[in-house]
Amino acid sequence: MTSSRLSLLVAFLTFGQGAVAADLSLPPAAQMTVERATDLDSFEAPVAGFLDGTVPSQTLEGAVTRRAWRIGTGGLTPLQVMAPLRDQIDALGYDIVFECNSIACGGFDFRFGIEVLPGPNMYVNIGSYRYLTAFKGPRSAPTEALTVLASVTAASAYVQIIHTTTDVAAQPPITAEAPSPAPTPPDRPAEPSDPETGLLQRGFVVLRDLDFDTGTTALGPGPFTSLDRLAELLQARPELRIALVGHTDTVGGLAPNVTLSRERAQAVRTRLIDQYRIDPDRLEAEGMGYLAPIASNQTPEGRDQNRRVEAILLNTE
Repeated sequence: MTSSRLSLLVAFLTFGQGAVAADLSLPPAAQMTVERATDLDSFEAPVAGFLDGTVPSQTLEGAVTRRAWRIGTGGLTPLQVMAPLRDQIDALGYDIVFECNSIACGGFDFRFGIEVLPGPNMYVNIGSYRYLTAFKGPRSAPTEALTVLASVTAASAYVQIIHTTTDVAAQPPITAEAPSPAPTPPDRPAEPSDPETGLLQRGFVVLRDLDFDTGTTALGPGPFTSLDRLAELLQARPELRIALVGHTDTVGGLAPNVTLSRERAQAVRTRLIDQYRIDPDRLEAEGMGYLAPIASNQTPEGRDQNRRVEAILLNTE
């Protein structure tokens, strides 16, 4: 086990042991990506894997808190992420009524048959996740439920925890501060940033968080949430084909910029093939240089917006 993986596991165990008894804690390195709390809602808690076209579940009504975290540590297994949380859940007096890994759960069918917070806040690797449901109180009428979904990629891990209590005055057993959303520059045009929304509804998505070394075609090591989400969609929808299209600002001549933009798009294509195992026949790569700006090239902010790679949905017929 590498030192970074060992450090994460130690952080899980140490931080969990030092938490208040009513809390379920993640390691300090975990970054919360979303929090949604509802005073009165219903939640379908899975109690078995995908079976006969559905995911068997138990309905609870009460206060529901939904949260997700991203842990920027690669090389973990779903069980390594889940195990420290499972120990805490057991210590808090919950009965674990159901647990499965991606294969036993039902893979794609299970993942899309349960509630998952939308990307980019939560990412589920179809081939590498683990799920757990735990109840407090009678199995037929639990007073509380906790569900935990842990998924890992080569670069990071994601955790979703949903807590439901029929006592609306009770506080959810998870403590963390929700992040403040970053302000959007007023001159930035509206653009889809979530692959599922962008590709399926508008036909394209801007992979805005990619990082290239200045003037080069070298894609940074990541992790990149946009690629995680794009790969998840492509894995879930094997009939989809996309073109990756690179764009530049107007610094320099047209020919070198077309070449630069095409090679950056090819670098993204290579990453999707090598890291996410997407079929190469489903991916094309092209470059437009500075011929399709989305902002003025007369300002540094505009030039920054124009330097981008987009994914465009191709005809699937």
